[in-house]
Amino acid sequence: MVIFANSNWRKPTIRTLDRPSIFLAGAVSSLLLLWAFFFFSTFDPKPTSCKCSQPDPAFDLQFDPPISTFYDDPSFGYTIDTPIQNWDQKRKSWLKIHPSFEPKSHDRVLIVTGTRSTPCASPTGDHYLLRFYRNKVDYCRIHGYDIFYNNVLLDPEMPSCWAKIPTVRAAMVAHPEAEWIWWMDEDAAFTDMEYKIPFHRYKDYNFVVHGWPKEVYEKKSWLGLNAGSFLIRNCQWSLEFLERWADMGPPSPNYEKWTNVLLNEFKHNNDDQTALAYLLLMEHQKWYGKKMLIETGYSIEGYWVAIVDTLNDISKKYLEVETSTGMLRRRHAEKVRELYGLLREPSLKDVGNEFVSWRRPFVTHFAGCQPCNGKHNPTFSKESCEDGMNKALNFGDNQVLRNYGFVHRNLSDSSVVSRLPFDYPA
Repeated sequence: MVIFANSNWRKPTIRTLDRPSIFLAGAVSSLLLLWAFFFFSTFDPKPTSCKCSQPDPAFDLQFDPPISTFYDDPSFGYTIDTPIQNWDQKRKSWLKIHPSFEPKSHDRVLIVTGTRSTPCASPTGDHYLLRFYRNKVDYCRIHGYDIFYNNVLLDPEMPSCWAKIPTVRAAMVAHPEAEWIWWMDEDAAFTDMEYKIPFHRYKDYNFVVHGWPKEVYEKKSWLGLNAGSFLIRNCQWSLEFLERWADMGPPSPNYEKWTNVLLNEFKHNNDDQTALAYLLLMEHQKWYGKKMLIETGYSIEGYWVAIVDTLNDISKKYLEVETSTGMLRRRHAEKVRELYGLLREPSLKDVGNEFVSWRRPFVTHFAGCQPCNGKHNPTFSKESCEDGMNKALNFGDNQVLRNYGFVHRNLSDSSVVSRLPFDYPA
């Protein structure tokens, strides 16, 4: 027998006055069931088209209409030696039949990076390359960018520094939804996770590289720019430019000729950076004057030697700004962090972007450190390279860990983090 705790409980009875209500409720329920049957029998759960009027529709990754595209052309290829014609129209047509990718396509970025396929010779090389890659993934996750990491030679005849050209070319034709391809060397790290490339400034340009025009045009220095980080628009112009650049490289029948030309002009061996400097110097009316830009306003890549010893002071300055600006101290989810980068800008508008500035350097490039093969530039030591890489990577990591409630108190120590108090920074 079940005993109820409340002795006053008793089984309810149906009173005569309730019966009309019950009948009415039953009739309504029957009508609802009939309506549901007819609605779901005519409802098609599969979307017929993308509602592109939405502010940012998600990509439809399972939609590829059975319509012939340039990918079905037997002559189409991903390598430099298979030229593509009318690429701009091909991209436009592809986006038209894949409408979920079309919104914001003019701002879409694919970061491309990579390294060798074999293990590093340096015992710590693979460790640092993994951390460099993780740094790039963090940046892409924060800003919604895609990333392609390649560790094979897409053209065996273009090894070492030349390998980036066939990699960028393949990424370009594999991603018609991306407007910009951003090449970054494996030893370059984001040290400002909030900063975004001002693409609106490049509406008239197809290729952007960081450097110093005077060094290239007046002093003919191959060090007047750095090919370790550059932006290239996904367009027909860029495909032809990559062909021109690759023609100066090892597999080309003109390689020996260009080697002699570059030695004569720049007093330096033929590599990708010297070849790029030549294209800027000698063909600037055709390439640079119209569509190429040497960016001087901020560092698409910054030389690590001039940066790493400033990072502690920069951290202190940013904490001072946050202490005086309440909203910047507010805890928030990582997915909305771009807002807080914008809120910080009024405090940084007069700081500038030069090395004397206390603005966070955007990208720090460890050119010459060679973390994988260990053959660093003899002007600095292995220890100084590793200490610098730890500082830069931990500096960038702090900007990520902040949203998870932790921080590296010591930029030289990668293994120890501290929990952040609620009122940080007080």
